[in-house]
Amino acid sequence: MEVAVVGGGVIGLSVAWCAARAGFSVSVCDLGSPHAGSRVAGGMLAPVAEAWHGEETVTAQGVEALALWPEFAAALGVELFNDGTITVGTSPGDVADLRRIVELFNNPGVGLLNNPGAGLLNDRRVELLNSRAIRQLEPSLGPAVRGGMFVPGDLAVDNRALLSALHKACVEAGVKIESTVDGFAPGSRPTTVQARRAVTVIAAGAWSGSLHPALEDVIRPVKGEILRLSWRPGALPPPTRTIRGSVSGRSVYLVPRKDGVVVGATQYEAGFDTDVTVAGVRDLLRDAETVLPGIAEYALTEAAVGFRAGSPDNVPIVRWLEPGVIAATGHHRNGLLLAPHTAALVVELLKGGSA
Repeated sequence: MEVAVVGGGVIGLSVAWCAARAGFSVSVCDLGSPHAGSRVAGGMLAPVAEAWHGEETVTAQGVEALALWPEFAAALGVELFNDGTITVGTSPGDVADLRRIVELFNNPGVGLLNNPGAGLLNDRRVELLNSRAIRQLEPSLGPAVRGGMFVPGDLAVDNRALLSALHKACVEAGVKIESTVDGFAPGSRPTTVQARRAVTVIAAGAWSGSLHPALEDVIRPVKGEILRLSWRPGALPPPTRTIRGSVSGRSVYLVPRKDGVVVGATQYEAGFDTDVTVAGVRDLLRDAETVLPGIAEYALTEAAVGFRAGSPDNVPIVRWLEPGVIAATGHHRNGLLLAPHTAALVVELLKGGSA
């Protein structure tokens, strides 16, 4: 069977690589947008830190996917940041929200502790810590931090190193990678997917909605701005753990890199607006500095916009749309985390035949 994957981001490349390893003849049409979500992502692999009431399905999928990541990363030769995630709050309301997340994860009725991925946690429970206890884990936290939680099993990955490794692995596995000449304009349809291909997998992220009628009113772009900060001599060293903060209800995260941190991310329902706004940069820097004051001495080296693939309930769409067409999209903010999980699901669909 020949398989054509539309989309050269983390989801598309993961699907292509796993399908090729499973024996399928695979090609990828890389849409080439600099605003693809996986290129601009922070790289958190943190289903517990990202958990929220009403999104139990997504959280359970994320916990399951987390268990796949060590083997997935090792096969690609990609390094993981494995010191866990610290999530902090700076107001009484922020700490109350963290308490609800702790209760959600530890609730036996939700069943997250019984998920195989929960085994990555040291004691399979998460606890709310006061400000003194959380500072013992990260002394450079700012004075506004009132408390937090530590998730020892959460991971992080350099998203761009991951994309490079996946591209290399695909080529070595025999995947043919094609690129659109002029990038991909919203609303256009790629012309490199030929009818002769037996199966097309739509994994084009936020652009998937324009590629099939069943996705047209389902997948939407969710704009996010993200910053990269580089360490400078004399500044405090970057944290070794991902730090996720809630600052008066606003979410901010700082994901470690060897030379600094990635700070993200704003979230707007603004269509395919590619402008980085002054307000977005201001808010991210203000909240990040509130959580970790030492970053004020870092250099701002990049400000970028990426588009998440939003779905109505934030649950990814991974299924047959019609005979010969599979969707693998709608991952919203969990694309990197769910990549090995989604790839495995698509391979199962391919092995099972058309809808």
